[in-house]
Amino acid sequence: MSRLFKKKPERKKGLWKRVVDLALTDVRVAAGGLDGASLEELEERLLGADFGVPATLRLTDRAEQLLRRGKVRGSDSLAQALREEIVTILGEGTRELAASASRPTVYLIVGVNGVGKTTSVAKIAHHLVQEGQSVMVAAADTFRAGAVAQLEMWAEKIGADFLRGQQGGDPAAVAFDALEAAEARGTDVVLVDTAGRLHTNRSLMEELTKIDRVVRRRIDGAPHETLIVLDATVGQNAVRQVEAFSKAVDLTGIVLTKMDSSARGGIVVALQEEHGVPVKLIGTGESLDDLQSFDPDDFVDSLFEA
Repeated sequence: MSRLFKKKPERKKGLWKRVVDLALTDVRVAAGGLDGASLEELEERLLGADFGVPATLRLTDRAEQLLRRGKVRGSDSLAQALREEIVTILGEGTRELAASASRPTVYLIVGVNGVGKTTSVAKIAHHLVQEGQSVMVAAADTFRAGAVAQLEMWAEKIGADFLRGQQGGDPAAVAFDALEAAEARGTDVVLVDTAGRLHTNRSLMEELTKIDRVVRRRIDGAPHETLIVLDATVGQNAVRQVEAFSKAVDLTGIVLTKMDSSARGGIVVALQEEHGVPVKLIGTGESLDDLQSFDPDDFVDSLFEA
């Protein structure tokens, strides 16, 4: 799927300049390292940019270490040092979605309510169809009729097959039926859209585990991707959502929505540092084309761009 999601988002003023900027003419070095006030300010600004506690401590420790050794002098070299550390946290290179050698490839899409999950499913389906692949969208939300109707409308517009279950039926049965139908039709990709659920609701999380188990039993190696959709603007709550969903299913990637409206891109770093689940796709708008592959190098460049 190398041609997917290659459009790069429009760059805005770098996060370092907007949020984290410390002019080191004002940074004092005490005993070979950052003085207490400067270190506290750096920590506060990183936390305010949603880098989270573990990543913030890692970055500030690195900054102080380099300052103590005399390897960082001035704001430019500090920014470069932190840039290199963030690249190390994220890992380099693009992150492409998995593809099965045999049909169908199965993507399980999960997340809480209100994060743009249904729209993200539509965007992924749209890009796959644009690439020439056949797609089936399975609405495994059997309780919210409005969400199912919206997804069916998107599927029809996109040119994807659509499968729904009975109102109030078993979501796992919908996933099973979709895989059966996809195999019979030779469909390339199945997108299983699960119901939005609070990560604190045990019974709904158990339901999600059942869907995952049924998919695994029906198709060898499936789901080939289990993507959690997160809202970039909710900050550290996104980290808690990943933690909870990871206990129910084996998350392989993140779709991060509303990156166009979030000035606190540090959440990308926090998610990687704390859970090791990579951001694979980012949503930057409302149209079907507003979904791009996440490129760590490009992202870090945008953080530090003037």
